[in-house]
Amino acid sequence: MTAAIQGKTVVLGVTGSIAAFKAADLASKLVQMGARVDVVLTAAAAEFVPPLTFRGVTQGVVVVDMFAAAEEHIELARRADVVVVAPATATTIARLAQGLAEDMVSLTVLATRAPVLVCPAMDSQMFANVVTQANLETLRGRGMTIVGPEEGRLATGRMGLGRLSETETILGAIRYVLGREGDLAGRKVVVTAGGTREPIDPVRYVGNYSSGKMGYAVAEAARDRGAEVVLVSAPSSLPTPFGVRLVPVERAAEMRDAVVRECRGAQVLVMAAAVADYQPAATAPQKIKRRAPTLTLELERTPDVLAEAGQGFLKVGFAAESEDLLANARRKLEAKGLDLIVANDVTAADSGFGSDTNRVVILDRSGEERLPLLSKYEVAQRLWDRIVPLLPRRRRRR
Repeated sequence: MTAAIQGKTVVLGVTGSIAAFKAADLASKLVQMGARVDVVLTAAAAEFVPPLTFRGVTQGVVVVDMFAAAEEHIELARRADVVVVAPATATTIARLAQGLAEDMVSLTVLATRAPVLVCPAMDSQMFANVVTQANLETLRGRGMTIVGPEEGRLATGRMGLGRLSETETILGAIRYVLGREGDLAGRKVVVTAGGTREPIDPVRYVGNYSSGKMGYAVAEAARDRGAEVVLVSAPSSLPTPFGVRLVPVERAAEMRDAVVRECRGAQVLVMAAAVADYQPAATAPQKIKRRAPTLTLELERTPDVLAEAGQGFLKVGFAAESEDLLANARRKLEAKGLDLIVANDVTAADSGFGSDTNRVVILDRSGEERLPLLSKYEVAQRLWDRIVPLLPRRRRRR
């Protein structure tokens, strides 16, 4: 997941929270994704995590004392593509809201023109305080992006809203901010994901093995290129990607209704969901008991989401096949009137349901493109590489 981050300079501001140790993991992940990472710490943060830790992880500049740094803070602020304050204590948030420059973190934020992400971490009562909420609203009003906090176990041992967001969430927020001027900026795209569930009775359903990973990757890749992304998802254990609007559904009919509604004003629909082809003709109102030696279900066709989605936007489908991959995919391409279709063999161990990788063929009416084994996010980026040139050029704003 490097597209938006690779080659960028991230200035990571770390403040005096018990969650400061998580910032080292964030810095490490950013470096692995190809970013240059410089770190500025408050004196309190250095009590929790020694500067040497960040120096070893990033091989970049690490500054605590703003007086010893001379003009370093200005240079850091100038070369930053994004400034991330994680964790951000209530004290630091107050300083940022007041425009103070009392330490290296607040000073760097004040001096930068780069987008700023603020990731709060504190006791739930401190976070709920009207002063903290007012300060966060001030930062939002100035264009800063607030990430979290999350619900969970706090340093006091109590449960509440105040935990620093998970590293993956913060990384998603960084990619979202860095990608806002990408080649999908100003476009609305709708992506479907997951496997629909058609109820048999209150405890059973007809479903499939789809994990939703491919659809979520397509949504993330579109977000990282600046799109406004709506993710219509059947049940999935995956977290909602930062900056993506989730529309949860369960049945094929619900997905059809959501897609029809959300495609109004959209430029692209990518149907990566595994929609059930059949549903029980009737749903039992109570749990069916195990009494008879056999059980017969009468099934009927589910709605055809692609056929009913509407017109006026690009349509991209997926064909998960177990045999005759290209022939079946091409038939679906023609029958559904698709602009592109992505075909994959779900019987392959490295590209089936639930895997983190995929080996696909992208087809249009003129030919096909075979991709090697890639991560699902990389497949998604290659797919958007094919979609973007098909979109009408946007008019420049005057």
